[in-house]
Amino acid sequence: MRDAGRLAASALEYAGTFVKPGVTTDEIDKAVHKMIISAGAYPSPLGYKGFPKSICTSVNECAFHGIPDFRPLEDGDIINIDVTVFLNGYHADTSKTFLCGNVDDIARQLVKVTEECLQRAIAVCGPGVEIKELGKIVIGHAGKYGYGVDKSYSGHGVGKQFHSAPVINFYDDQPGCMMVGQTFALEPLLTLGDTDYDRWDDNWTVVTADGSLSAQFEHTLLITESGVEILTQQS
Repeated sequence: MRDAGRLAASALEYAGTFVKPGVTTDEIDKAVHKMIISAGAYPSPLGYKGFPKSICTSVNECAFHGIPDFRPLEDGDIINIDVTVFLNGYHADTSKTFLCGNVDDIARQLVKVTEECLQRAIAVCGPGVEIKELGKIVIGHAGKYGYGVDKSYSGHGVGKQFHSAPVINFYDDQPGCMMVGQTFALEPLLTLGDTDYDRWDDNWTVVTADGSLSAQFEHTLLITESGVEILTQQS
């Protein structure tokens, strides 16, 4: 898991170097695919339930599972890039929302607060901690800024399987608690507006129904006896 996590982190960092006006998300996908394969791993999303690409690229109002395509990124866009790698029998999952060019203050603050929600949630993780504490923290911090917090799509266990238990939704009454040895992906998503969504006809791309911006950050975590280890921490 540590090896997979390090590779996922490196692949995400590499993907971010391509984020600039005029670059297409398909170009980013191809570059990251080549890097992951060259490292002796496989991009977990490729072929997963029919997903056609190696990474997810969700731009502006696209909340989840954006499929890389030939639309050039534009100055002022924000883009979440979600990378999962499968290395030596284990998956590791991570994502980050990047700023493309000159991004306005409204979008910058959304991205900043979303990353803060992830950091604050990670800080309380440890053995015996109730999962509902994560929801309290994320909802509380996002609420200070009037942001919506997605509850319909969830964090998830990750390891030998791409998606497994525990399911981690950001409700303040989510059941369950953390245990030593668990590995899971924690991925808060915030929106400027409502958290109602529309799904495109490709059966993957999910966008905010009101067209408002969304941002997301994600790490794969390991619960240890002394607390938590971030397996996808970038260098």
